[in-house]
Amino acid sequence: MRDADFFRRWMTAATEAVEREADRLTELDSPIGDADHGSNLLRGFTAVRAALEAEAPAAPGAVLQLAGRTLISTVGGASGPLYGTLLRRTGKELGEAAEVSDDELRKALYTGVGAVAQLGGAAPGDKTMLDALVPGVAALSTSYRAAEEAAENGARATVPMQARKGRASYLGERSIGHQDPGATSAALLLAALADTADAPGAGA
Repeated sequence: MRDADFFRRWMTAATEAVEREADRLTELDSPIGDADHGSNLLRGFTAVRAALEAEAPAAPGAVLQLAGRTLISTVGGASGPLYGTLLRRTGKELGEAAEVSDDELRKALYTGVGAVAQLGGAAPGDKTMLDALVPGVAALSTSYRAAEEAAENGARATVPMQARKGRASYLGERSIGHQDPGATSAALLLAALADTADAPGAGA
């Protein structure tokens, strides 16, 4: 079972991943977006870490809902509402339980991903974060590392796609040949989850 501390450590690991990869995310965003994906997420997740240190919610769902609200209020562009919706909806689905199982987390994330799809009007194959999230969350039924690998493969698979949603869709065929920055950051989020689950004392 996973408690609130596990979810706080996941958000901290996600923040550290964004810190490491912010320049790369912005570099990926440069040819097909506004060249601000890395800096926007860095600002947002830094604020998430600070908010969780200040409030320390006692339930997993509350941790994710606070993280989601913080991202929505601090991140510009599309990534704030999309990531914020993912975490808020997942947290809401988890409810007020003090501990949740891996299966409960997988089902809640599935609901969160559905909310992202609805908000953005996108589907897998549109060259968005869903191309990493959908296969990644599906693979959680196998293991956290399987989810990490599936999400990473999903992000890489966006390279030959033509974007059909988001800022990159305005470029038409010129969006082909570039890895989607949103799918890349989504893969980082699931990699941070896998790292947290593998850490000593993470529970089961």
